[in-house]
Amino acid sequence: MTPRTPASPAHDSDVLLVGGGLANGLIALRLAALHPGLRVTMLEREPVRDDAHTWCMFRSDVPETAWRWLEPLFENHWHGYRVGFPEFSRELGTDYVRLTGPRLAAAVEAVLGPRLLRGVQVAEVTPESAIAADGRRWRAPLVIDGRGLTASDSLRLAWQKFSGVELRLAAPHGLSCPVLMDACVRQSDGFRFIYLLPVSADTLLVEDTRYSNSPLLDVAALEVAIARYVEARRWRIAAWGRRECGVLPIALSGDIERFWRERVPGVPAVGMRAALFHPTTGYSLPDAARTADLIATAPRFDSATIAPGIEAHAKALWRRRAFYRGLNRMLFMAAAPEQRFVVLQRFYRLSQPLIERFYADRLTMADKARILTGRPPIPMGRAFAALQASDTECAHA
Repeated sequence: MTPRTPASPAHDSDVLLVGGGLANGLIALRLAALHPGLRVTMLEREPVRDDAHTWCMFRSDVPETAWRWLEPLFENHWHGYRVGFPEFSRELGTDYVRLTGPRLAAAVEAVLGPRLLRGVQVAEVTPESAIAADGRRWRAPLVIDGRGLTASDSLRLAWQKFSGVELRLAAPHGLSCPVLMDACVRQSDGFRFIYLLPVSADTLLVEDTRYSNSPLLDVAALEVAIARYVEARRWRIAAWGRRECGVLPIALSGDIERFWRERVPGVPAVGMRAALFHPTTGYSLPDAARTADLIATAPRFDSATIAPGIEAHAKALWRRRAFYRGLNRMLFMAAAPEQRFVVLQRFYRLSQPLIERFYADRLTMADKARILTGRPPIPMGRAFAALQASDTECAHA
């Protein structure tokens, strides 16, 4: 198929992707699949391939149309997962999948070839160009900014932060499915849990995760905590492998109109830069997949067409997700840090279909009522004050 908006002789490309993260990576793959004639160029800041990211989601997080093109990317697919809390543990049957940085990078390299340019520090973007710090300039009718979340006082955020290591063990670990939350650990720095992905029979990705008010991450301390956890489970480490760490935003409130006025006018922003992430988990893979489909099926490939559509999409999602931000305020503003785990402990007693709809951002009014039914596991007055506070009031507090 030929591109619908061919580049003029003055343009280097049809589409210019600034940033080589998840959102722009999926856009590159979707454009290559649906419009192989488009000249797509990606400018990535890092000089080497990403080896330090893992993106996961539930099978139910995306519609069937998105699943069909995403599925080949996933490196692991598990039929269920477990959670554990001081009062109970539970296994749920929802499928869970993992995409790694190396897998995504290899797929993007395969479709872009020499048009994937690494080690480019972009200093300025416009609707039709990107300028590097060293003065180099690239031009295209469509420029997409996917360089990640920037500091902004328009959003009030808490954080899900983690440090993880892939560990090869001296013997099989015995886990048949991921453990997404083992909260039967000493609580520290907010809600703390251990996350376990069984990569193979004797290899685990082990992450120490905190839902915290602070984005500060002490990687060394968390790795010590991981080693102690593994020892307590009576697993013996044969080798330490790939490491990763991250600090994901958890949305408490925000002025989304003001946030978008801070973006570069006329330049489509995607991914974290567009506040496209699940408010409670900080995960961005399902939103990134939806954005890639929106862009790849647009009537024209130019910034003037794409930018308003993406902005409207991001604003609509933000408004629709107000209930999640209210729940997040209950967790971070009404619960004592060492007692935050009881909120999740109560949530995981709900039905599996409701839990799936929660993570997939498909809650019904009945679901919302069910989540709020009964006495909250935290002081009632503070819980409902946090839930009912307006986004804008909290953002400017």
